[in-house]
Amino acid sequence: MAIELYNDGTHQCLAFSDLVQGDGVQANQFLVIHGEHEALLDPGGDLTFTALSMEISKHIELRKLDYLIASHQDPDIIASLASWVSRTDARIVCSRLWSRFLPHLLPGYMGKQVESRCLCLPDAGGDIPMGDSVLKAIPAHFLHSVGNFQFYDPVSRILFSGDMGASIVPEGPEHPVEDFEKHVPYMLGFHQRYMCSNKVCRLWANMVRELDVEMIVPQHGRSFRGKEMVNRFLDWISALECGVDLMTQDNYRVP
Repeated sequence: MAIELYNDGTHQCLAFSDLVQGDGVQANQFLVIHGEHEALLDPGGDLTFTALSMEISKHIELRKLDYLIASHQDPDIIASLASWVSRTDARIVCSRLWSRFLPHLLPGYMGKQVESRCLCLPDAGGDIPMGDSVLKAIPAHFLHSVGNFQFYDPVSRILFSGDMGASIVPEGPEHPVEDFEKHVPYMLGFHQRYMCSNKVCRLWANMVRELDVEMIVPQHGRSFRGKEMVNRFLDWISALECGVDLMTQDNYRVP
């Protein structure tokens, strides 16, 4: 079932948060519709493909999907690539660093299709055209992938943040964070392990503060809505020691 994040009659942002069944990691998928243009963000793997394609078909004509966008290369991001390539005419948007690995997700006969349909992002990111608007691919390298992007929608002012801000929550992810301090334990371990370092987190937060962000929506867990909650998260992540900050010789011993 779709969760409506934004709708002004012309521009719509939808989230899908309940499509992973069984032992798979819960993940959110996103559809951005601007007039006659559509982009599907982080569509996931085979666990989500059938249910997701059925759900988004209620909103768009599947074959005419403009973009299939991958923030990074993890299986829960883009492992269903072969199914989407065969059922849509969408261009595939991903980091130039990872584009050469996409053929590994496809049968050999599909390799050339990906090559001709791939929009490869340089490290600096760039604008993805959506009619008279864009989605902005902004760099988020080493958070947690070495070639990582997030996507900012200037119409809805939503930042689709991938793993940044992710949480593993007992309640449904469709509910935004209301008590930040109570939410921290659901984020802490994940960010300490998956984010590279405090330096990179601070650089990222400085960049995000330059944008007009009304909502941060991660790929896992609950969203941060409203300026106050967005700033609470940016303050928190700017001060967090994580990744290599926490490593000592005890982490590198022969077992």
